[in-house]
Amino acid sequence: MKIADTSAQDTILAQKSNKSMYVIGGVIAVALIVAAIYIFPSFNRWANSDTTVSSERLRIAQVTRGDFVRDLSVQGRVVAAVSPRLYSTAQGTITFNVDAGDTVAVEQVLAVIDSPELKNQLQQEESSQQELSMELDRQRIQSKKQALENQKAVDLARVRLTAAEREKRRADKAYESKSISQIDFEKAQDDLENAKLEYQHAVADADLNKESLVFEIQTRELQLNRQSLLVKELSRKVDELNLRSPVNGIVGNLAVQQKNQVSANQAILSVVDLSVFELELQIPESYADDLAIGMAAEVNLNGETHLARLVTLSPEIENNQVTGRVRFTGQSPAGLRQNQRLTTRILLESKEDVLMVKRGQFLESGNGRFAYKVKDGVAERVAIETGARSLADVQILKGLNVGDSIIISSTEQFRGAQSVLLTN
Repeated sequence: MKIADTSAQDTILAQKSNKSMYVIGGVIAVALIVAAIYIFPSFNRWANSDTTVSSERLRIAQVTRGDFVRDLSVQGRVVAAVSPRLYSTAQGTITFNVDAGDTVAVEQVLAVIDSPELKNQLQQEESSQQELSMELDRQRIQSKKQALENQKAVDLARVRLTAAEREKRRADKAYESKSISQIDFEKAQDDLENAKLEYQHAVADADLNKESLVFEIQTRELQLNRQSLLVKELSRKVDELNLRSPVNGIVGNLAVQQKNQVSANQAILSVVDLSVFELELQIPESYADDLAIGMAAEVNLNGETHLARLVTLSPEIENNQVTGRVRFTGQSPAGLRQNQRLTTRILLESKEDVLMVKRGQFLESGNGRFAYKVKDGVAERVAIETGARSLADVQILKGLNVGDSIIISSTEQFRGAQSVLLTN
């Protein structure tokens, strides 16, 4: 019996060619070379880098050239530019005619102070004024009477002088005809001289008395004028017992209660003028030397920008801040409220054609002396010099050129590395 083998099932196969192996090997080699060409730069950057950081954690900005505006942004509190406070002028009882929040007009009586002492003093001084006025009138009448007496004495002295001159002429003729004696003739001469002296003294006395009377009247007039000024001043004080509004606005807080006793110069109430507003700013002291009165400012209100100007600046520093006030250059915008908070931008400096970049935390990380310039996925540490700084930009003086990209976020995580590889 013959056992069958598997030879009937065997198939003769053709011997494979080595050409296909060479092709496959060549393709693989080309692929490796191409891969090496693309991978080698990345590998080289990785090998030359001190550290690796994800670019998603960084902020990168480009260096540009343009107009640089240095500014300061602070929160301002709306305050009334005119907010006078009224004080009592004398001691008395206060009676309010308005309440806090009422709208008032200028010269409207807001409160009345009842001061019997001041009113009584005014009445006494008015009585003294009337008395001095009567004294002046009496002095004028007395002066007229005295002037008449003086004129009478002058007239009588003139009559006696005329009579003495006539007697002298008669004595002259009688003495020529030897009708009178030498003694009578000399007596007539003495009487004439005596009459002349009496007339001269009467005229001099009349002139002196006239000056004296004028002086007395002037004295009384000065006393009356002084008393009139005193009465006028007291009248003013009594009139000021009616506290009137100095502006159009609303009544602020009442400092005392209704019908309370108040002392002289005590605060009573305030009136707020709502037509003119200012913004009170608390500015960090680091900017104090850069500020000057008259600087332009911009106030942001409901998405709109309103022009303003810095009008006051405190000379002292409190709590590391300087207090300033900004006033709108035109009419105050509508809708402002007392103590409302608004963002205010003060324009400190403006420069044209300046190399600059967006401001970021890299300034604090490198103290403004170093920056990381990004090129081909690698950030290189370069020395820079910065100038003026604004809220949005910083001026670049040295170390960078237009078009350079730098990391503007914090670079503390680089720990001073010279080269940093940025990954996606």
